[in-house]
Amino acid sequence: MTRPLRIAVIASARFPIREPFAGGLESHTWFLARALRRRGHQVAVFAAPGSDPALGIDYLPVDTIAFSAAAQADVSMGPGWWMAEHHAYLRLMLDLADRPTRFDVVHNNSLHHLPIAMAPMLRTPILTTLHTPPTPWLESAIRARPDNGVVFAAVSAHTAAAWRPLVPDAVVVRNGIDLDRWSAGPGGGPLVWAGRIVPEKGTHFAIEAARLADRPLLLAGPVADAGYWREQVAPRLGGPIRYVGHLPQRELRDLVGAASAMLVTPCWDEPYGLVVAEALACGTPVAGFAIGALPELVDERCGRLVPPGDVAALAVAVPEAVALSRAAARARAERDWAHSRMVDEYVALYEQIAA
Repeated sequence: MTRPLRIAVIASARFPIREPFAGGLESHTWFLARALRRRGHQVAVFAAPGSDPALGIDYLPVDTIAFSAAAQADVSMGPGWWMAEHHAYLRLMLDLADRPTRFDVVHNNSLHHLPIAMAPMLRTPILTTLHTPPTPWLESAIRARPDNGVVFAAVSAHTAAAWRPLVPDAVVVRNGIDLDRWSAGPGGGPLVWAGRIVPEKGTHFAIEAARLADRPLLLAGPVADAGYWREQVAPRLGGPIRYVGHLPQRELRDLVGAASAMLVTPCWDEPYGLVVAEALACGTPVAGFAIGALPELVDERCGRLVPPGDVAALAVAVPEAVALSRAAARARAERDWAHSRMVDEYVALYEQIAA
């Protein structure tokens, strides 16, 4: 297929797809949509209000719904945000079903269950990328109609293996990054930690490891869990450990590129680890926990991984990571995590299922 494709990208409705990004999923969707448009494809991104209009945005109507008093009094009434998100995806899938010739392919890049559950209603083929370990809602949607016609991709071999009992033929399409926007930096500065500040990202472990290693540490990212920030992160700040805020991409690139190493401390089965690829592209070696997909991204030339939760071992690994070649880290990113490779693989999948 050589003609430009008409592609619908279903994004997360929780956060706008714009800088500074709420997380790796939003960043991934933004970069993918931009790259597809630059290649001449027609792209419509169904995303939360406030998303970058340059992407070709069709806003998901994530609005407060005026439920009847009887519905609001029902014990099954969910939180307002949950109902609004549910309604937005329900309307979207019904609209896509009503306009079967608008798109050649739908790429479901959300974490919501309805695009999978309602896929049999559509005549347009659907590709769903699995960005997380198995969740009850997604498992339920797949189990309801195992023959729903959805093609699945997974962001890592680890994530594909986690889903294999239910999705045995998921294609691995590892995330990629724009190597021009994540350019190599000089290094030599403090350690850095970047990401959403939530318990599963283990920010407090990074602080403890930096103190044990007697190294300054800069933290960057959105405070997505106020309780965790208040109880586990803020009390540990001070002196050489500082929080620098939720930064736009260019400022974050400069911060990561100036760091001597990046700490990566997930407390869950990290499905990919976009911050790792970004650090390597900046020439910054990684020291982190060997959990989830991280061993797929980090080898002995560009980082050091230790058992999950072992802060003492992580502190020991810090000077080893700092001593690694920054050129080798950048070369690893250029070889394996280029955005062009990821887009090539997705376009090949689009053409295959749209044929």
